[in-house]
Amino acid sequence: MTQVSLVLDSGAITALGRRDRQTAARIAALRQRGLWPPIVSTAVLVDSLTGNRVRDALANRTVGLSLVYPLDEPVACRAAQFRGRARAGSAVDAIVVATAELLEALVITVNPDDLARLSQQADGVSLLPT
Repeated sequence: MTQVSLVLDSGAITALGRRDRQTAARIAALRQRGLWPPIVSTAVLVDSLTGNRVRDALANRTVGLSLVYPLDEPVACRAAQFRGRARAGSAVDAIVVATAELLEALVITVNPDDLARLSQQADGVSLLPT
């Protein structure tokens, strides 16, 4: 399975919104690999945003550069299967993995341990730490 896109978890949204050279280089490398713009599930928006423009500035910067993918019933059901099998992870983490599986995508995360057990339940999902 060829991975051609990138799905972000909540922590990655904030991490990739930073305005520094290291983050700019990271985004440039992702673009060069054809992994930009990233995909963000609507469920991740709920998890990562507060509704306060000031506190959400870094996250909103990344979201503005991303493709937002709606949470639908098949992805939600697949995420529930992953949580049941893995007996680990949050609902949002499971949705990230299910979205990545559906889209044949990598997951970029600041907490690979949180997603490792869930991604082991999915077909072809790999994690890319930030």
